[in-house]
Amino acid sequence: MSLNLSKFRTKAATIFNKVFLVVFEFSVFIENMSKESEKLKQARDEFVSQWGALGTQWGINRTMAQIHALLMTSPQPMTTDDVMEDLEVSRGNAHTNLKELVAWGLIRSVVKKGERREFFEAEKDVWQIFTIVARERKRREIEPVMALLNKCAEDSEGINTLEGKAFYEQMRALGDFVGFASKMSDRIASMKHGFALQMAAKLLG
Repeated sequence: MSLNLSKFRTKAATIFNKVFLVVFEFSVFIENMSKESEKLKQARDEFVSQWGALGTQWGINRTMAQIHALLMTSPQPMTTDDVMEDLEVSRGNAHTNLKELVAWGLIRSVVKKGERREFFEAEKDVWQIFTIVARERKRREIEPVMALLNKCAEDSEGINTLEGKAFYEQMRALGDFVGFASKMSDRIASMKHGFALQMAAKLLG
């Protein structure tokens, strides 16, 4: 009887040690995962912040750019509430900028089965993002400038004073340059990613 009890105690101790080892290894794994998650969150937060600052340089407001960055780096579609929580912005602000990003084509609304809430996901192809931004900037900025230059040239054509002729020639020159830049932008945006990179590499030597 004492021998069987001794064997039982030995077996129980072995099982306990194995369970303890598994629990310890799991806790270490969870701790490492937590550290990795925190590092990822810090890197992501930094990207979202800086992308927001850069966004103002290509024609969108800071919050709109931050929402775009948040969705672009999210592995899963996000709701308006998710965006509000992550960026600490109001519902109205989040809603307005999400709709504007959809209008640009930088994000899209997605439907999840069984969900009544609206989810959003971002376009993540870098070349596609570039072409969308180039297209929208042309529509919102370059085309109005072209229209203004053409109108100024038309209005001043035929003025025979030196000042009038100089103004007309200046408007024509500016119009030609902006038109050329616009056509080049369209041509580059219409290229496939790989071909565009090859051309850039040749130009840069």
